[in-house]
Amino acid sequence: MRGKSLWIKADRGAWDDKLAKITTGLESGADFILVDEEDVERVRELGNIRVASFSHDGECNADVIVIGKNSEGDGTNPLPKDFSNSRDLNQIKLLTEKGKETAAYVVIKGKGYEEFAVALGKICEHLIVVGTDWKIIPLENLIAALREQNVNIIAGVKNATEAKVALETLEHGADGILLDADDPSEIKRTAKIVEDVGVELLLIPAKITRVRPVGMGDRVCVDTCSLLSGGEGMLVGSQSNGLFLVHAESEESPYVASRPFRVNAGTVHAYVHMGDKTKYLSELEAGDEVLIVNSRGASKKAIVGRVKIERRPLMLIEAEVEGTKIKTILQNAETIKLVTKDGKPKAVTMLKKGDEVLAYYEGGGRHFGMKIDETIVEK
Repeated sequence: MRGKSLWIKADRGAWDDKLAKITTGLESGADFILVDEEDVERVRELGNIRVASFSHDGECNADVIVIGKNSEGDGTNPLPKDFSNSRDLNQIKLLTEKGKETAAYVVIKGKGYEEFAVALGKICEHLIVVGTDWKIIPLENLIAALREQNVNIIAGVKNATEAKVALETLEHGADGILLDADDPSEIKRTAKIVEDVGVELLLIPAKITRVRPVGMGDRVCVDTCSLLSGGEGMLVGSQSNGLFLVHAESEESPYVASRPFRVNAGTVHAYVHMGDKTKYLSELEAGDEVLIVNSRGASKKAIVGRVKIERRPLMLIEAEVEGTKIKTILQNAETIKLVTKDGKPKAVTMLKKGDEVLAYYEGGGRHFGMKIDETIVEK
């Protein structure tokens, strides 16, 4: 799973006007600021963020060089009759050969421009598509046509409402959005939409077959920089293809105060789902990005603020899902909970044979955390 990205368009107007948009974007967690090449260094002085820049000749020191904006600054270059000989396409090829990261910028004015965007999307890292009337942008066609290509489709939008639609189109949605808005409140609303929209994972019931104490060991508490709600947690397990939804410590307990930022996730050897890969819990550290999943399978990103590894009494949890046994080892305490199939947290100390809890199950194995089509037996 790749996270959705937020780009802020700040290439028009006086510097003070652009500055307000850029600083709001920085404060809101934007991933890219898109400016003209003369402003690249000024943006870098404001904060640590990736800078994309329109460039007419490709000689630019931005992190991403954007090709396609016309000389009038109000759209894409004229549609070429022969895509293979287009100036934009050849310029992107040349920049790629030089090791530059590129984006194509296309204003969709009709079917021909859509086909041109597909051609560009096959050779660049990012494809920015903007519609003269956003409601009729053929975004679905572009997502379908470029599904097998290693390109990020960035949809140009004017507000948070358009952003939400773009990010959810054809289930997968655009890989990111380019926001062209002057209102700081709209920038913040859109940033929240991008943060909240994640890939949905299919969680299925796993039937508990065994629960038993196993002695002492080192367990990992993952303290995030986010406040987690009921039903949210992390996917953790002893086998990379079968992970349990371990609930955050967001509920009050008569024994200890709630810690809604924390997931007492399991022992040091366990895998944790990161999106498109897994990691061992023992590998996590402050600043890492982890995947938070709720009982419906919706996911979002959170930043690790601290990892605590302490020696505690442990409990083995074993379950069966689709005819396969999966396991995990958690701290033996009433504050540690899995999520039942009806979305309710249940303490591991209360689990019994026959209970059904939510798990994420996928075929195949993983090598260095990456999914592969190979037979791997983990017991």
